[in-house]
Amino acid sequence: MTPTIVHEDNHLLLVNKPAGMLVQGDATGDACLKDWAEIDVAQRHHKPGKAFIGVTHRLDRPTSGLVLLTRTSKALSRMSQAFASRQVDKTYWAIVEGHPEQPQGRLTDTLLRDPKKNKSFVSKRPQAKQAILNYQVIQSLDNYSLLEIQLETGRHHQIRCQLAHMGHAIVGDVKYGARRGLGDGSIGLHARSLSFTHPTTKESMAFTAELPDCGMWGIVNP
Repeated sequence: MTPTIVHEDNHLLLVNKPAGMLVQGDATGDACLKDWAEIDVAQRHHKPGKAFIGVTHRLDRPTSGLVLLTRTSKALSRMSQAFASRQVDKTYWAIVEGHPEQPQGRLTDTLLRDPKKNKSFVSKRPQAKQAILNYQVIQSLDNYSLLEIQLETGRHHQIRCQLAHMGHAIVGDVKYGARRGLGDGSIGLHARSLSFTHPTTKESMAFTAELPDCGMWGIVNP
């Protein structure tokens, strides 16, 4: 379970995270992407101790794909603001159970997070927050569909919750109603691409992460 470096420069480190790895440490104490990057960058660039690594956004543990880390505090501040102000375009691929009635659509729900269960629910309660995503079916399989998803908002477990509420849970995502889990604990959700403006050079940048070479991803044709 080793991350793959997709791009690196003096300010940024873009990594394809494997499913099952935390982005940042939690109460489990398990190894995380940030820890790995601090050591990896220090070793490759011959720095004593650990290198500075900033976390600009996160992916759920069972999700694979692109994570943008930073190597400087300046880049961390600027890219965190870019994510917060939705100046970063994120595209996800999801393998879901069944076949959506419409080949493409826009889902608008209001989600409420339950921290104790680490889960989000569609809710009409006043404190629920609007969640919007757009999806398109890009491949139909016998019992599954491959969707391309673009987020308009960034809520907790948004894609997982909204697709399940639509009636098409992500493969392996038993927390949100999938029929069965996958043996490695992953789910069929992959952060496929990111595009953004570089925090210092102002260059337009776009990157795509290779699909995992295991599990359900072997049945799709990218």
